[in-house]
Amino acid sequence: MIHVLIVEDDPMVANLNKKYVEQVDGFYITAMAANEEEAIHCLEECRVDLILLDVYMPGRNGLQLLKELRRKEEQVDVILITAASEKEQIQKALRLGAIDYLIKPFEFDRLQGALGKYKEKYAVFEDKQNVSQDEIDRIFIPQENRQENKRIQVPKGLTQNTLELIIRRIRTKENEAFSTDEIAQDTEVSRVSVRKYLKFLKEIDFLEETLVYGVGRPVYQYQIKNTGDLDLEFYH
Repeated sequence: MIHVLIVEDDPMVANLNKKYVEQVDGFYITAMAANEEEAIHCLEECRVDLILLDVYMPGRNGLQLLKELRRKEEQVDVILITAASEKEQIQKALRLGAIDYLIKPFEFDRLQGALGKYKEKYAVFEDKQNVSQDEIDRIFIPQENRQENKRIQVPKGLTQNTLELIIRRIRTKENEAFSTDEIAQDTEVSRVSVRKYLKFLKEIDFLEETLVYGVGRPVYQYQIKNTGDLDLEFYH
C-alpha cells in the first residue's frame, strides 16, 4: 500500500483530492495538512511515500517546502497540484525532483494516470536491492514507445498460428467488448486455451480486462486497448 500525504490549504479541494485518491487501488491517505508546519509534523509522525503538494499556501509555498525536503534528503516523492502554470514554476518543480505536475482544475483521469504511473515505479523499487534495465525502461520509456521499439516475447506454450488467429478475430471487434467464450466459439479453440492467450494479450497491454457481474458467475470482458501492431517473437 502506498501512503499519501495531501498538503492543501483549501479544505474543499483537499477533500476532493482525498476522494479522488481513494478511488485508485493501492493508495492510502495517511494524513492531510494545510500548511508547511503540519506537513513536516506528518512526515515526522507518519509513514509517507507520496505527497500531493499545493504550491500556494499560507507561509512558505509548496516549492519552498519541496526544496527543504530535498535539502533534508527526505525519502518521499512529490506530485505538485496547483493553479500555477508559469513555465519557471514548472521547471523549478521538475528540477527539485517533482515526479508530476497537475494544473488546477484537472480531471480525475489525469490524477489517476499520475498515480498509476507512480504505482508502476513504486513496484519496481519495492523490496529490491538491484533492478534490471527492462525494469528501468518501464519507468522512463512510455508504454507506447516500448511496444514500438521492443519485440514482445511470447511465452512457451502459446503457438504462433493460434495467437495470430485470435488476434485477427479480436481486431474485428474494434471497440466492442467480448468474452472468452465468444472468441472460443468464433475460432473453434478451446475456452481454456483462449483464456491463456487473452491473459497474455492483457499482460502486454493489448487488451483491457474488466470483471462484469450479472446473473450467475462473474464474466471477464475484454476490449482492445492498443490498436498498434505487435512485434511478437516466438520460441522455436
